[in-house]
Amino acid sequence: MTGASVARAKRRQARERPAFGARLTAPLLLGSLLNPLNTTMISTGLVAIGHDFGVGASDTAWLVSVLYLASAVAQPVLGKLADSLGPRRVLLAGLVLVVASGLVGASAPGFGWLLASRALLGIGTSAAYPAAMAVLRDESTRLGTPTPRTVLGRLSFAALGSAAIGPTLGGLLVATAGWRALFAVNVPVAVIAYATALRWIPKDIPRGKAPADRKGTLDPLGIMLFTGALSCLVVFLLDLRHPMWPLLAPVVLLSALLTRWQLRHPHPFVDLRMLGTHHALARTYLRHGLSYLVVYCVMYGFTQWLEEERGYSSLHTGLVMLPMSLAALACSLIGARTKGIRAPLTVAAVLLAAGSALLLLTTDSTPLAVLLLGGACFGIPQGLMGTGNQAAVQQFAPAEAIGSAAGLQRTAQYIGAITASGLIGLAYGQRADDGGLHLMAAVGAVLALALVVLTVTDRALSPQAARVGA
Repeated sequence: MTGASVARAKRRQARERPAFGARLTAPLLLGSLLNPLNTTMISTGLVAIGHDFGVGASDTAWLVSVLYLASAVAQPVLGKLADSLGPRRVLLAGLVLVVASGLVGASAPGFGWLLASRALLGIGTSAAYPAAMAVLRDESTRLGTPTPRTVLGRLSFAALGSAAIGPTLGGLLVATAGWRALFAVNVPVAVIAYATALRWIPKDIPRGKAPADRKGTLDPLGIMLFTGALSCLVVFLLDLRHPMWPLLAPVVLLSALLTRWQLRHPHPFVDLRMLGTHHALARTYLRHGLSYLVVYCVMYGFTQWLEEERGYSSLHTGLVMLPMSLAALACSLIGARTKGIRAPLTVAAVLLAAGSALLLLTTDSTPLAVLLLGGACFGIPQGLMGTGNQAAVQQFAPAEAIGSAAGLQRTAQYIGAITASGLIGLAYGQRADDGGLHLMAAVGAVLALALVVLTVTDRALSPQAARVGA
């Protein structure tokens, strides 16, 4: 080999991107934090939005639920599109939608525009996580080595961390720039993520050359049935003060049709066969959904109570929620380093029960120190249950369906959050008060005790079962 050839080879080697390097993962982390950040950041802006547009807590709850509804449907759909069209294309398209949603929300002339903005935001931000997993899978294929746990850990921490700091960041934005900043802040983050993804994420593998596991197929009828059933359920849940009982009929009918169709489809939108043969995985989804139902009741309901009943500003409310955010961040790191599953999940459930009991005794004259303690009681479980249930999904899901299993875990989380929005509307009506807070706390305490029982009695979570692969 000539000296010139050696030099060219060295230059090519230097230009070759490092395995799972910072350039590859940076846009993935930026994109992945947008969805969880926006699910919690708006919690400290709901009261201000309601005052500006003359709507009550039961109406502003739609700003929470519409994002979850859009995300619950979009996550698995965009995951399949990432498999069939390529993750880079899907990620870039999702970031364009995020920019559009931020511009619409920041300039919204009416409440309906905000709802449209949140729906766009839910779809756009849902592209990042499945696309990130597909990009990492492609990198693993290129290198012939599994994705390092440290890389997956950073992706998980980005989601947990951004969700945890959301209320505090939201309070700061509302206090300094108004509630419209909650929407506008997405624009620069999405633009940076788009520019870095365009430059640093390798181009997608052409469809004709894609490996067999990349040739995903969509299930349009399954998507339509799932969306219809979930939409009717959301509308029913969001007005529990005046329940529209006739809506339960289409929920039952569409769910029955969905079940029948999914069991017959070779590539179902919701893999019911997998759940039917992996009972431990189904129980994991149940625990995850119930846990987030309790947490989001506090995330949205407690913050509204602090502003309307306690009289705190958005900034002060964000500061009161800071211990919850810091505890969630710290415990997400601790949970990622914990080998067992049952112990952290049990601790999380017990603390959820304790925090709910504390809120049952809370009034507008409760000392600030008790309020801070209550926030911490919900922050620690948020960090532990996120990593614990993620580990359970990895343990109990079949290897060939880990992507679908992870998507269903997110869907269970979204359904829990949607149900929390309905409970907040029932408890508060047009104004957050002590009675509404106590109602939510009572429900939270009952659900948390149920979580303790579900966790302690689940034999699949025992160390012995983990060793034998049960």
